[in-house]
Amino acid sequence: MSGFSKSSWIAAGLLAAACTAPLPGAATAPADPCSLLSPAQVSSVMGKTYGPAQKSVAPRPYANTVEGTDCTYSPQGAGSRLLFRIYFDPSPAAATELFAKLKIFYSPPKPVPSLGDEAYFDPRHGIHVHKGNVRFFLSAGDDEKPLTNLATQVAGQL
Repeated sequence: MSGFSKSSWIAAGLLAAACTAPLPGAATAPADPCSLLSPAQVSSVMGKTYGPAQKSVAPRPYANTVEGTDCTYSPQGAGSRLLFRIYFDPSPAAATELFAKLKIFYSPPKPVPSLGDEAYFDPRHGIHVHKGNVRFFLSAGDDEKPLTNLATQVAGQL
């Protein structure tokens, strides 16, 4: 009997751990989402010095969806500001559905392979990335190469 009882406790413990573990691919929003992209990273990739992000609330794309965070980095001197907008949706399924809905507004998309679950450039050269329960966007002028580099760095932290 004690063997059965011990096995039951082990099974119950494993079940409890599985039920409380985060979903695979589900990222939790950090206290400061702008910390996913430091001014040093932006400066290094963009080739000029950028100051700290100015943080603000990104609007909900639809009613009953989450608000996001806008992180705007301004260069010292001339150059394009960088907008980093990020949303942490409640689940990967919710993020996938919203990403697909929003993609319609940014047509025709130009796919970016091997970045997150899906990524594309819109006609204005902004990059849109979906990975797990996270959706994010980067925009800073017409040069797509540095945005791909920055998006890869952010996706690697999720």
